This record gives sequence, C-alpha cells and structure tokens, in this order.
Amino acid sequence: MLEVDHIRKEFGSVRAVRDISFAIQPGTTFGLLGPNGAGKTTTMRMILGIVETDGGRIAWQGKPVDGKMRRRCGYLPEERGLYAKMKVREQIHYFGRLHGLTEPKITQRTDAWIERLGLQDYALRPCSELSKGNQQKVQMACAAVHEPELLILDEPFSGLDPVNADMLLMVLSDLKARGATLVLSSHQMWQLEELCTSFCIIAGGATKTSGTLEQLRAAWPTRVIRVAPNSSAVCAVLGAVPGARSLGNAQSDGAVDYEVPAATELPPILRRLVEADAITRFEAIEPSLHDIYIRAIEETK
Repeated sequence: MLEVDHIRKEFGSVRAVRDISFAIQPGTTFGLLGPNGAGKTTTMRMILGIVETDGGRIAWQGKPVDGKMRRRCGYLPEERGLYAKMKVREQIHYFGRLHGLTEPKITQRTDAWIERLGLQDYALRPCSELSKGNQQKVQMACAAVHEPELLILDEPFSGLDPVNADMLLMVLSDLKARGATLVLSSHQMWQLEELCTSFCIIAGGATKTSGTLEQLRAAWPTRVIRVAPNSSAVCAVLGAVPGARSLGNAQSDGAVDYEVPAATELPPILRRLVEADAITRFEAIEPSLHDIYIRAIEETK
C-alpha cells in the first residue's frame, strides 16, 4: 500500500501542500485530480522523495521511500525530462541502466518499448528532433522500461493526438493488468474515469474528497437528467424542480443536462414535460467524474 498521511510542503511563503492524505492499494490505478496549482506535482515529487515533506508521512508497504525503493518506481514528469542530444534508443537504454537493468534484458526491453510505442522510425534520432507527442512517448518508455512496481505519471496525455492518446491508454491498461500500481494526474477526466480504480480530488493544497467513483457519487449525491430539445418549456419545468441546475453542456442533438438532487422523483418531471409537449428525449444518467470534480471544486472555493 502507498500511504500519504497529512503531508504538507512550503516553498518560502507559498504553501504548496497544506494537508493531503490518501491510500492506494497495490495493483490499483489511482487518479489525482485538481486545478492548476492545487499541489498535484509537488505531492508526486514528495512521494518519490525528489522533494522532502515539511510534515506528515509517506510510506510504500509500510516503509519510507528511500533510494533503494526509488529504483522500483517509475516517474513521467509533466515537463520534458529528456536529454535533447541523446538518441531515442540510447535514452531509453540509459534510463533502464539507471534503474538497475543489465544486458541482455535492457536491450530487449528497450526494443520492445520502441516497437510498442511506434518509435521505430525515430530510434536513431536525437530527441530534440521529435515532435512533442513523440517525445512524450519516449518519456513513457523511459519511465516504464524497468517494469516498476509503482509508476507515477504527471499529465501523461500531454501533447498526444487522439490516436496516440488511445495508444497510451492501452499501454496503461496493459501495465494495470500486469499488476503495476499507477498514480496518474490528468485534466482528461474521461480517460481517468475509464482507467482508474479510485480517485482523490485536491484543491488549495488540501484533500477535498477521495474514493472510488461509486463512493464519490454517494458523497456528492446528484443525478443528471438529459433532455432534448433545449427549449423554454423544458427550462420552465426543470427550473421549478428544487435544487435543479443546468450544466450548460449542450449535446450534438440539442439535448441539455440538468443536475438534480439524488432523491428527486423523476416520473412527475417526465409527466410535466410530456404534458407540455416539450421533449423528444429524456434520460437519467449517473454523474460523471467530471461532474463530481466540478461540484467538489466549486463547493470548496
């Protein structure tokens, strides 16, 4: 288990992390969410021992993360961490050596990652000549070439087009299936919702809520009604429902989403909409991770 217990960190007068706690079971995939400046990157660096905490406790399987344990971790930083003049194959090979790999395993894994990420045409080129997306794929290979027990990824989808983002999602799913513990930070909520087992939402350097998606839905009890078309009659009916609010996210077919309290009875709402001849579509859906995130951040401002 990775345990993060009431950690804090200050940089001069700036309190980057005030009070963050969560626990991650081995072999699970964990999403660390929060707005820019919330303390996500600082938290990740403290987990890895790159930055020392000013208070609190961090432990992996009950022990502090020391230099020996650090070799069993992988880290993909948000900013580029590559040697610009080093060729792609050399770069991945070098990071494997840093984590204790030896021949012939190191070359086998380097070549396997180059093939897995579609980098064959760039293997002998300096990283400075690659696009941002291909540099990100090289960083992914460098972070995972030694098959880490704990892999921490800060904005792993940054710079990737949709095709390569899907490729990376498949790679992370494979690592998850092999039993690696993954910690991810990303603003791509739908990707994290698909991949992660549990989540922690932070803001202002402090934990706001954490748990599985089901637990978060129970902690922030709402339902979402999707109604089409978006008309004045629909607005009038739903505007009279206690606690209802429009999410303002119109769909391609003209439907609009309304958030209502979880205990709201839907049949009376549907009857009023039908009587007003106001709808062609009515759907009740569970709130997404994005919906919960927005509400958690807004209610803690």
